[in-house]
Amino acid sequence: MSVVKPAIDDLLEKTDHNRFLLSSLASQRACDINNMLRGQHNRVLAVQDTDDLTVMLSGKDTISMAMEEIVDGTISYDHARYEAALGHIDPTEA
Repeated sequence: MSVVKPAIDDLLEKTDHNRFLLSSLASQRACDINNMLRGQHNRVLAVQDTDDLTVMLSGKDTISMAMEEIVDGTISYDHARYEAALGHIDPTEA
């Protein structure tokens, strides 16, 4: 699978050109979307395959949905907390 839309350059701009941060952010959001859809669907019927369910309900896989949310600014991260967690700045300054 390759990221074509949204463009990888646009996604990297949203994460200070840190591909590892982008990957982590998209992965966590994709899990959140999957859990949300699974919870909604469990109320109606038993789930057999969550990945197939997600694509069936939304027409997209969860990573694509997460990447679109990152590039349009719906999902972001706190830059100061991120830098403090890495030890790049004093946490009291964050």
